[in-house]
Amino acid sequence: MNLIPNIPPKLFSLSAVAVGYLLIDDTTANEQNALGNWLMLVAQILCTNAFYKQVMQERSLNNTKNDNEQTIVMILFICIMIIIKFRKFN
Repeated sequence: MNLIPNIPPKLFSLSAVAVGYLLIDDTTANEQNALGNWLMLVAQILCTNAFYKQVMQERSLNNTKNDNEQTIVMILFICIMIIIKFRKFN
């Protein structure tokens, strides 16, 4: 599936600005906040998935490292990120 258009990065970023401004016209502050939080959640899921795919690719290319050590580091990283997110909301 090819969802990302083949355009320059700056134009791609500018399109996000344009969409953002279009979405704020007829919405209340609460609606904007809810939509923004939802979009950030989607973005975090995409980033997390992409990061994990990169880790898995790196592991398949470099099998000399200890898999157990990498697993522990990954679990610690995920736990730290969850703690940071919870502290922001409390």
